[in-house]
Amino acid sequence: MKKLLTGAAFALGLAAAPAFAADEVKLQLKWVTQAQFAGYYVALDKGFYEEEGLDVTILPGGPDIAPTQVLAGGGADVTVEWMPAALAAREKGLPMVNIAQPFKSSGMMLTCWKDAGIATPADLANRTLGVWFFGNEFPFMSWMSSLGISTDGKSEKGVEVLKQGFNVDPLIQRQADCISTMTYNEYWQVIDAGVSPDDLVTFKYEDQGVATLEDGLYVLEENLADPAFADKMVRFVRASMKGWKYAEANPDEAAMIVLDNDQTGAQTETHQKRMMGEIAKLTAGSNGALDPADYERTVATLLAGGSDPVITKAPEGAWTSAITDAALN
Repeated sequence: MKKLLTGAAFALGLAAAPAFAADEVKLQLKWVTQAQFAGYYVALDKGFYEEEGLDVTILPGGPDIAPTQVLAGGGADVTVEWMPAALAAREKGLPMVNIAQPFKSSGMMLTCWKDAGIATPADLANRTLGVWFFGNEFPFMSWMSSLGISTDGKSEKGVEVLKQGFNVDPLIQRQADCISTMTYNEYWQVIDAGVSPDDLVTFKYEDQGVATLEDGLYVLEENLADPAFADKMVRFVRASMKGWKYAEANPDEAAMIVLDNDQTGAQTETHQKRMMGEIAKLTAGSNGALDPADYERTVATLLAGGSDPVITKAPEGAWTSAITDAALN
């Protein structure tokens, strides 16, 4: 009886003890607050992180913020990044590791004027094409290489590459026959500028077989060696994927949660709801675990990126299933 009483007293003592402080996690986004990152804001708003004993701070990105540099400098524990940039950084000495892949599909595509006479990829030759750089050009370069189209200038077998900024002006102003767009963002900026979808032709990188993985979660390899950090990431991924699946099932509510977290006031309800609808198509089919086949396709695409590929050899140790295995099983 004495042992039972002692055990009961011990249990009561635990119940009366103050709760442990939540583990802090800083997440660096690839871009500004928008529905592209809805799963994380939903997880924060719905208390999914809190349920896992986490105190998560979401750091918005922007044109002057490089997620890889923030991660390298210790400004974040985990970052959202596209795999081309992460693998390039790894080859240059920053050991980034993919621990989860919420996005199953790529949203990148080329959007073209139909009246330019473009109906198939073969019609892209002898055109001016707007392309994002800073690592985002490599899927494009690989695609052109597979088509036998040079990127050294306009010719019957070549294109002029226009370095594209963060707007759709080159297409609207007819400076380019095609520009790079995302299914969930820039394409709709073109439509909002008064262009009819019937006037456009789009080529999705996913359909062309040259898509690379986007919006994965990356950490530094050395941090994964710390069991406490790894455990924190297991809980973070589990809560994040709960947020993503909630966002998929409740896109309008997720968009409003994003708007509530937009401190700039730059986003609109119409655009964010539309964006969330498109984002849900990209996260559909993913439980957070990286598909090795998608990874191999990404690496093959990057290695085939013409004379100046983003990576020069197949990476080793660039991703791990350990976190998602523990988080999802």
